[in-house]
Amino acid sequence: MSQEEQRSRRSLLKATGALGAVGLAGCMGSQSGGDETTAEGAGGDTASGADSMTIFHAGSLAPPFSAAEPDFEDEYGVAVEREAKGSVGSTKKITTQGRNADVLGVSDFRLIRDMLLDEYGSWYAVFATNAMSLQYREDSPGADEIGPDNWWEILSRDDVTIGHSDPAVDPGGYRAVMSMQLGKEQMDGERLYDQQTFEKIRDNMTVPTGTETKLEGQLKSGKLDYALYYRSIASQSGLPYVDLQPHVDLSKLNQTYASHYAKAKVEAGGNSYVGAPIAYGITVPSVAEAPVRGAQWVEHMITDPGRKALESKGLIPKQPAVVTKDGDVPDRVAKHAEAKTSVGPLEL
Repeated sequence: MSQEEQRSRRSLLKATGALGAVGLAGCMGSQSGGDETTAEGAGGDTASGADSMTIFHAGSLAPPFSAAEPDFEDEYGVAVEREAKGSVGSTKKITTQGRNADVLGVSDFRLIRDMLLDEYGSWYAVFATNAMSLQYREDSPGADEIGPDNWWEILSRDDVTIGHSDPAVDPGGYRAVMSMQLGKEQMDGERLYDQQTFEKIRDNMTVPTGTETKLEGQLKSGKLDYALYYRSIASQSGLPYVDLQPHVDLSKLNQTYASHYAKAKVEAGGNSYVGAPIAYGITVPSVAEAPVRGAQWVEHMITDPGRKALESKGLIPKQPAVVTKDGDVPDRVAKHAEAKTSVGPLEL
C-alpha cells in the first residue's frame, strides 16, 4: 500500500470513528481511569471510542507493526499512528519528553522494567525474540570469502568499516557492541577469537546512524562495508548476510547462554547495559490517551494475527507471551498470556 493510500485510509477511519469498533472486553484497572465494561455503555467514553491511537516503537518493529496495522484498523475502525525510533529514544519520549502514547514496543523489555515502571506504567508483556546478524554487499571487502566460520577474520582486516546504530538510543547498537565483546569470551572453554582480534574489530566499528533501520541504506551506498543488526532486518533485505553463532548472537533464552551473555557490558548515554538474551517488550503506558485501544493492539500482537505478522518479518513470537504478575494487566491481554516473575533466566 502506498503512502497516499495509507493517508486516505486513515482519513476514512477517522471519519467513521468508533462506529466500526467491536465490543470491548476486559479491564484496564486504575490505568484507564475506569473499566472497559463501563466504556461499553451507551456512548462509551473517549478512551474506548477513540478513532485514532499512537504507538511508539523500536525500528526493528516497524516491519511487523506495519504488516499488522491494516487488519487492526479494519477490525476496530481506528487510525494507527506509529513513530519508529530506537527503543531507548522511544521510551524517553514518555519518561523525559512528557509525550503520550497508547502503546510502547521495545526490543529490550528491560527498558520498560527499568525506565518506565512504576511512574509511567505497571505491567508489560514479553512477546518476541530475535538474533544479531552481519549484513554486507556482494562487493564488500572479503565478501567472496566470508562465512559463519571466519567472519571475525574479515572484520578485523585493515580498511574495513563496520556500522551499527547508536547504543545511547538503540538496543541494536549496544547489542552489536556486546556481540563483538562476547567473541573473545570463553564459553565451555572455547572462544571465537582473541583479544587482539576483538580490538581490531572494535577499531573498525563506527556509528553512522541512530537506529538500525537506516544502516541498510548506508551499506548499499558504500559508506559501510558491513552492518551489525537484527536478523529480522537482514532477512528482509536483498543483501547477503551471515548468521552469527549463538555464542555471540544473543538469541538463546536459557540460563547457560544468559550467564555467558552477561559477560558483555556497554556504557552509553549515561546508562550501563549488561548482555542478555534478546526479548521484546510491549505495554500500554499509564499516560495513554486511548488505553483500551492500546490493550487491543497488544492483544492483537500476542495472538495469531500479530504472531503471523512477526513471523512474516523475521521475528520469533514468544508463545504464549509472558506478562508481569504484578500490575494492572488488561484482561484482554492476560487471557492470552502467562503471568510470571521471570522469562527464562530473565527477571521481570
